[in-house]
Amino acid sequence: MNLNLLFDNLTNPALLFFVLGIISVKLKSDLEIPPNSSKFISLYLLFSIGFKGGQELAHSHFTSEILWTIVFGISIAALIPLYTFFILKRKLNTDDAGAIAAAYGSVSAVTFVTGIAFLEIQNIKSSGHMVAIMALMEAPSIIIGVILIRKFSGKDTVKTKMSSLISHSFTNGSVLLILGSLVIGLLASNQQAEGIKPFTTDLFKGFLAIFLLDMGIVSGRKLGDFFKNGWFTALFAIVIPLLNGCIVASLSGIVTHEIGNRFMLSVLAASASYIAVPAAMKIAVPNANPGLYLPMALAITFPFNITIGMPIYLGIIMF
Repeated sequence: MNLNLLFDNLTNPALLFFVLGIISVKLKSDLEIPPNSSKFISLYLLFSIGFKGGQELAHSHFTSEILWTIVFGISIAALIPLYTFFILKRKLNTDDAGAIAAAYGSVSAVTFVTGIAFLEIQNIKSSGHMVAIMALMEAPSIIIGVILIRKFSGKDTVKTKMSSLISHSFTNGSVLLILGSLVIGLLASNQQAEGIKPFTTDLFKGFLAIFLLDMGIVSGRKLGDFFKNGWFTALFAIVIPLLNGCIVASLSGIVTHEIGNRFMLSVLAASASYIAVPAAMKIAVPNANPGLYLPMALAITFPFNITIGMPIYLGIIMF
């Protein structure tokens, strides 16, 4: 693995803004991004990624490689909660094990956005259909997680129908925006896309830096409370994503030879949802403790992936 790749990522301004956010919390600074501004930036990043993905998809042809990559991505999302649930159940109750397994089988749109930015720094491109794969990987893990809770729980702790969960997965704001932007980018002509290029492309890295500053502040606030839950969940939040990312980095060559696509599949496999899954579990499994799966995904797995994980996954692919 190229150590320069790791160093370049660790000195990336966007990542350093994330670190600055954590430091500001430790110093008890009053630095914060206003909630409305933070939400706008989140929406902008999802819109930009979706629109650019749609534009790239418009210039590509649907092939068997794309089909198999989609099948591969959905399979990852279904398999990860199946095996992680039984690891988690050794130390946690069924509700918490199912919710955490679903979070780690699902994906993080923010990690996906950061992965795209990481590839741009390396001058590597990923295909537009990766946006669609990311969106399709949200639902399977939620469904598997709920099924596991239903099967292994001695009581009826699941409070909603499976059809509602599937609907919620695809109407979740982040998923709907990125899929909608993908379709709009697909339909827009080159001339129409060029008209908003300064907004969709030129401002992207600056907004990403501010967003990661906000994520650093949020992560720093949750980090202290999380470690009160012991070493098992902290270790899980590092080892399992690393394992998933490395395995997919190695196996993804079976379905695609594109370095950028293989990297993004690895990032998606290694990421954990802290938006869609918590929202779904709050409705479906209210007994599951968000004080576990939220900090695990946001305060441990997300920082690990964007600092150490991504260079490792790309290093494996390029080895």
